[in-house]
Amino acid sequence: MGNQNNLWNDYQRRFLKIVFGFLECIVQFLFGLVYGGKKEAMPPITDLMLLESASSIALKIRTKKITCEQVLDSFITRIAEVNPVLNCVVADRFDDARKEAQAADQLIKSGTMSEQQLEKEKPFLGVPFTTKDCIAVKGLIHSSGLFCRKHIRAEEDAAAIKRLRQAGAIPIGLTNVSELCMWWESANNIHGRTNNPYDVSRIVGGSSGGEGCAQACAASAFGVGSDIGGSIRMPAFFNGIFGHMPTPLSVPLSGQYPSPVSEEQERFLRIGPMCRRAEDLLPLLKVMTNNLPALRLDDPVDIKNIKFHYQESDGGSKMISAVQPDIRELFGRVCLHLEKAHNIKANKVSLKRFIKSAPMWFANMKSPNGPTFAEQLTNLEGKINPWWELVKWTFRQSNHSFVALATCLIEKGGCRYGDEKYQYLVEERDAFRLEVLDLLGDDGVLLYPTHPTSAPYHHEPLVKPFNFAYTGVINVLKLPATHIPMGLDRNGLPIGLQVISKENNDRLCIAVARELEKAFGGWVPPEIDA
Repeated sequence: MGNQNNLWNDYQRRFLKIVFGFLECIVQFLFGLVYGGKKEAMPPITDLMLLESASSIALKIRTKKITCEQVLDSFITRIAEVNPVLNCVVADRFDDARKEAQAADQLIKSGTMSEQQLEKEKPFLGVPFTTKDCIAVKGLIHSSGLFCRKHIRAEEDAAAIKRLRQAGAIPIGLTNVSELCMWWESANNIHGRTNNPYDVSRIVGGSSGGEGCAQACAASAFGVGSDIGGSIRMPAFFNGIFGHMPTPLSVPLSGQYPSPVSEEQERFLRIGPMCRRAEDLLPLLKVMTNNLPALRLDDPVDIKNIKFHYQESDGGSKMISAVQPDIRELFGRVCLHLEKAHNIKANKVSLKRFIKSAPMWFANMKSPNGPTFAEQLTNLEGKINPWWELVKWTFRQSNHSFVALATCLIEKGGCRYGDEKYQYLVEERDAFRLEVLDLLGDDGVLLYPTHPTSAPYHHEPLVKPFNFAYTGVINVLKLPATHIPMGLDRNGLPIGLQVISKENNDRLCIAVARELEKAFGGWVPPEIDA
């Protein structure tokens, strides 16, 4: 009887998967008609310095081959070129940044610190960077895309920003996010919507979507994002850059809004680097973690000593898009490279619990007494009436996005904290975590899709809201992961994959990122005219 039930459930799941795929094709066709022919050209990169890594720029600054002011001017000019088309940078501090660049140039010119001292104590001296509008930068707006926070200014830097400043880096602006950072398209009622640099009719992801876009179009030397369900890795995927979600608690979360509402969420949420070049990941992570000894970031990694495992899909979840062929093919290409270059035989696995990724994420995000989303939308000063706001939204009178209102309405759906279904999904997460840890050991990594499709059209995520589960499940498993760009698909949109390791083995993820960048090219600039 049990086998018959399982068989029936499997048939039912497959049928629903086919229906969902059919509807998805129709919707994508309709969106293609709506957005087709509406492409707006993004200004090409004409300044070759913008193509360099943050580490290379820092080296040239401290060796006096270029000044901090020259670098800053290049990025300010770039932002002015791209922002009217992409809308990725939503606030700036150019005047203060220029003063800080002048001070950095004076420090170098004075000779009071040797090049070796500068490299050790201020490894990113004079390098301009951006961060998303939910991570505090003193004096700048700190809204997290929430309309009622549009006049709030950060009184001090977030801990991660403070550490980067101590390393000499200069914050120059904030980038766009989704409302309260809880959706995977970056649009809100303060700053508007951000467009993809490879096709402006496509999304940039969320919630660090503005940052992913800024890196892809070379609007700053590197960026800082945060990730509780894929908010670093999805934008990195959609925009063709690198993004690292570190080991839980390795980078302080102070200065991030909204804050985690439970001890569990503190381990799900991470702050990490986003950049165009893999060589920047390790030095940025060293700064942001204060080179935490447990991470052993100074230990050399030999790619030949890493055990590679891979899985090409979640196993066929019925409400999640199938992994597109261009992305599936990446795994074969990686396996072939590893075998030819390093005589490594990657191990294909089939972890069945991946199919429960979305339910596990939603259940594990529940908290016993945290504020509701309706309360968070008021900046914790009361709560909104989502039904009334939805009526207002229909007439364009609401200060909230449709997605935020929908989140309020469905928040009480599914399981409740502590009920039978919640306990089951938490136990499943715990069992899955042990299964993955056993697979990885101390020297293994798992290659897995970052997302099942390349960047969809604007608003298209509403039709496939659970696609984020490919990244979200890694958060609730409490593991570090790096997104690795692997070129463009047949539509000219970025694709790639994520590499996952055991906690404190971030260095393995980053070593794999560097290896695959060397083999497959990494970031592909949208357009260059030198």
